[in-house]
Amino acid sequence: MYIYVPTTKLSLAPIIVAIHWCSGSANDYFTSTGYATYADTYGYIVIYPDSPSSDNCWDVASLASLTHNGGGDSLTIVNMVKYATANYGGDASKVYATGLSSGAMMTNVLAGAYPDVFKAGTVYSGVPDGCFYVSSATAGMSQAAWNSTCSGGLSVQTAQQWGNLVRSYYPGYTGSYPKMAIYHGTADFTLAYQNLAEQMKEWSNVLGVSWSQNISNTPIAGYTKMVYGDGTKLVGFSALDVGHSVPVRTEDDLVWFGLMPSRVVLSG
Repeated sequence: MYIYVPTTKLSLAPIIVAIHWCSGSANDYFTSTGYATYADTYGYIVIYPDSPSSDNCWDVASLASLTHNGGGDSLTIVNMVKYATANYGGDASKVYATGLSSGAMMTNVLAGAYPDVFKAGTVYSGVPDGCFYVSSATAGMSQAAWNSTCSGGLSVQTAQQWGNLVRSYYPGYTGSYPKMAIYHGTADFTLAYQNLAEQMKEWSNVLGVSWSQNISNTPIAGYTKMVYGDGTKLVGFSALDVGHSVPVRTEDDLVWFGLMPSRVVLSG
């Protein structure tokens, strides 16, 4: 675990878990995103997990990692959060996850398996929670399992089916789930564009909100914002002609997490 604690840390500091892509690293995500830079202004802590697999991908395929307290990479990340709250003054009531590609997949997994830990998530070019399940996958495999059906956008289910799958990973849980912002490029041929629609179906069912409107050229030209309900629980962003992966929008993430005033957000 790599952790950034700002010198201006709040006494009870919110925690952002920033999760790298497949073949990436914690240091890569530290240097390529602006979360640590803004931490010095807003006083939150950033955790940068480092995948233990040989290919630096996250385990989003094993039932252990998909399930609440089942083990695997997801529980390891949750234990990092617990460590930060116990040792660095982190606020357990304000924990957020964000990730790119494989890290986006893990963000969805964390939101589904640990809704009692995470309050919000932002997902850049990922797949639905549970979509990457592989029956032969086990926690601690040297190389993370790959699901070509899911990556190819061929795992198509109803909103109810997706929602039931998420809920199955934390049986008996009756509390709230994290609010989610989900980005995907129309020209993504690594994790097919269909996965955006499947994610929106999944979280709309879990969060109990329906599509209400599309807003063109938001937050920038070529992006379409898909609003569900009043937009406070679930939004999606379709990025025209953007491949894999959609560029991280740090400032927008901080606003979504409630850590930055919306008027500060940059337009590009």
